[in-house]
Formats: sequence, structure tokens, C-alpha cells
Amino acid sequence: MFDYLIVGAGFAGSVLAERLATRSNKKVLILDKRNHIAGNAYDHYNEEGILVHKYGPHIFHTNSKDVFEYLSNFTDWRPYEHRVLASVDGQMVPMPINLDTINKLYGLSLNSFEVEQFLESLAEQIPVIKTSEDVVVSKVGRELYEKFFKNYTRKQWGMDPSELDKSVTSRVPTRTNRDDRYFTDTYQAMPLHGYTRMFERMLDHPNISIMLNTDYHDVIDFIPFKEIIFTGPVDEYFDFTFGKLPYRSLEFKHETLNTEKFLAAPVVNYPNEHLYTRITEFKALTGQQHPKTSVVYEYPKAEGDPYYPIPRLENAELYNKYKKLADETPNVHFVGRLATYKYYNMDQVVAQALTLYKKLTDKEKVAEKPTITGSASIMEKLVPRAPAKE
Repeated sequence: MFDYLIVGAGFAGSVLAERLATRSNKKVLILDKRNHIAGNAYDHYNEEGILVHKYGPHIFHTNSKDVFEYLSNFTDWRPYEHRVLASVDGQMVPMPINLDTINKLYGLSLNSFEVEQFLESLAEQIPVIKTSEDVVVSKVGRELYEKFFKNYTRKQWGMDPSELDKSVTSRVPTRTNRDDRYFTDTYQAMPLHGYTRMFERMLDHPNISIMLNTDYHDVIDFIPFKEIIFTGPVDEYFDFTFGKLPYRSLEFKHETLNTEKFLAAPVVNYPNEHLYTRITEFKALTGQQHPKTSVVYEYPKAEGDPYYPIPRLENAELYNKYKKLADETPNVHFVGRLATYKYYNMDQVVAQALTLYKKLTDKEKVAEKPTITGSASIMEKLVPRAPAKE
């Protein structure tokens, strides 16, 4: 009998499995449809021996000391501050927009005070900010909106920014100084040996069993358990009772090149040209030394694995119907991006999982620190999968 059946071996499921196993001595079984742990953060060495992120770049950043210290139990870190360039008007300029972006784009030599005035002169007065277009136009005006945001957003979301909630572009700041970091969080780093290795250490405990290549529908009637932690799509759990929640998906095209360096920055965005939105060079993220380099091109698409909940009012209303069902379902706990239909960064998912753990175990006496046992490969612990249905 398992105390918890956890559906999904990404951040949400793995953090909860680790906490429940090491701090509460619970027996946990994790199921995942994929053939690996770590969810979308999964990384691996390709045929050339280069560490790549299978599902696109995952850059860790957080302002939460608790989240950073928690994950530090399972990995050492490589300090890394993310930088992005955007291909605009035939030039490579810093993104988010900053002082250097404006000066390079317009051939100016403004200082911070002058660029603030320059942007104010471009900005349009919008009484009520409702859409992603409103957010940008009210800050930097229509010309910069069209150069940097309009077409990129159309590619990424399959919609015009005027159709999307303001939250989409509110995530991207505009700066009047020369700070070219994409994030400004207190803690910015990459797992020294990769995300997958971090997850292996997180799940290396005798109370945790794992079944990969397994759809929970195929085995849920045959495995005894007390409670479920569900990290998959909430609409799928309820058999799409109210209809399907809309997502945007991505197609990743990986390529290894016979050169040490390919891009001028770890990531280059292409707002206006090409069908892809960006290219990432993995060695720039990991710090790996290798005579060749590996990159990935990202092509947004409508169908495929669910990556980004589409932030529109009607979708939020549809999710709320599922949330009501979820709240009324006993002994099933919904956590993570897909289960709560929210666009979360990795640290936010970890924080959500830690919060749920506290809720589940408020009355239990817990030890001070997690226990990391042994060094055996996690692959040695996998439970043989049940036969899939035809």
C-alpha cells in the first residue's frame, strides 16, 4: 500500500515525493508517461557528449531563499546570469529593452535620464490597461511594440497581443539603465551537473518507487494507495467534462554544429523574421567545454504537449469550473502548472509543492533536514511498468 500515488515526475511531483518520503516516512509511487524523470527540465548528453535541455532552455532564478536552499540539498550550482539578444532591424540588441538597446537601434547616445524622457515621448496614454498590447504601448510606444513584441507574440501565442491578457507582456521589463540581464532575481544559477542529476538525487530514497512509460489510467485500478497528488492537466483528470483547456505547444529542433560557438548570446530572439521564435546555445548555459556546440530552435504550435496556458478571460472561467471540481474531490491534491492552469516559473512550482507538503503534514513531527541516501543510479530503482492497453 502506497501512502501517495504521484502522477508526474517533474518539479511538483518530485519535490512532494522527496518531502513525503524523507521527512514524513511515507511510501510514495511516482508515475510518468515519459521515459524519464525531471519533466520539462530534463537534460541529457547528446550523441556528441554535449549536455542539452530536451524541452528548451530552463534557466533557474528565484528571489526565494527557502526554494534556493531547498534545491541546494540536491545540487551544487554554477553561477549564471541570463542574457538575451533580439534580432531587430538587422542588428543584435539587448532584450529586455534597455539604454543600450535604444542607443544602438536609433544611433543615439542618450544617458539614463534622457532615455527615460525618450520613452515617455513615445508612450501612448491608455486609461485602462487590459491587454498585452496595452502594457507595451503604454510603456514604450507603438514603434518599439511592433519591432519587439507584436510579431513575436503572434508567433508564440498564435494570437495578436490585443487578444491576450496583460500578464503576458507584463513579465518583460523595460529599463533605462544598461543592465542587460534578463532576470534580476537574488539567486541566479544553473545546477552544476544538470537538472536530471539534481532530480536523481532528490528521488534517491528507499520510500520512493518510480514507474516510467506509464499512463496512470492504465494502472490506477491495480495499485493500492491512500491519496493522489496529480500534476497533469486538470481537465484530463476530469475527462474533459467541461471541454478542453487551451494550451500553446512547442516543437524543438536540435542541431549540433562543428564550431565551438554559434550565437552572440546564450539566447537570440527573432521577433520578426523566421518561423521560430528563438535559438538557444546550451554550452553558454551549462559552461561545458567542448569543441562542438549544440543549439535548439523553438517553433510554437497549436497542437502537441501542453506548455503554456493561454491567458484569456474565457479560459480562466473554464479553469474555474475545473478548480471547483478539484476542490470538491477528496484525497486528490492538484499542484503544478498543468494541474492549476497557471504559467509558473520553476521556483514557483517548487514553492507551491513545498506549501502543499506543509498543508499535508501540519500535524506531523518532521526531521530538520532531508536525507540523501546512497549513490546508486536511480535507474536501478525503477519499478517494471505494467503492460499498456492496446
